[in-house]
Amino acid sequence: MAEDDRGGAGEDGGMADSLLPYEGWIEQAYREVMVRALEHAAAEGLPGGHHFYITFRTDDPLTVIPKRMLAQYPTEMTIVLQHQFWDLKVDEDAQLMTVGLSFGSVPTSLAVPLRAITGFADPHVRLALRFTPVPVEAAEPAPEPATQLAVVPEPEQQEGPAPDPTPQVVSLDAFRKRSPNQS
Repeated sequence: MAEDDRGGAGEDGGMADSLLPYEGWIEQAYREVMVRALEHAAAEGLPGGHHFYITFRTDDPLTVIPKRMLAQYPTEMTIVLQHQFWDLKVDEDAQLMTVGLSFGSVPTSLAVPLRAITGFADPHVRLALRFTPVPVEAAEPAPEPATQLAVVPEPEQQEGPAPDPTPQVVSLDAFRKRSPNQS
C-alpha cells in the first residue's frame, strides 16, 4: 500500500488530499491551546520566564484599540504580555480577549477578537503558532461580551495651529519590525 493510501504525506511532502478538514481541526486545536494559555495567565499570572507575543489584525471590526495606535498599525500589531499588563480576560462566549497595557507610559485597554489573532508565541518554551487570518468580510460577528470593556480615553491634545492639509511623506523605517539581531 502506498503512503498516500494510508492518509500519509502526498508527493510534495504535504498532507494528502482529504475529504476531512484536518487542517482546520488542527488550527482549531492550536487556537484552543492559545486560549488555555491566556486563561491560565489571566488566573495565575505568567510563571518563570514565560511571556507571550500576540499578533492580531487591527482592521477586524471588533478590535478595539486607540485611534493613535490604529493609525500606526492599520492592519496588524504585535503585543507582548510579560511584566506589565493587567486585567487580562478571555471571554470564550464572546470570543474576545481584553487586556490593559501601557504604550509610551499611557495606560491603554485593548479588546481583540480571538478570530483576529494571527500569531501566538511563548519564546520561553520556543512555542510559536501561526493562524490563518479570518477574512474580515467572512467573519461572523461575535456575540456581545458579558463584561463591559473600560476604554481608557486618550490624553487631551493641546490646541494648536491647524494641521497642514498638504500630503506629507513619512518614512516607514521607524515602524518596521526588526529582527532580534538588529538594534
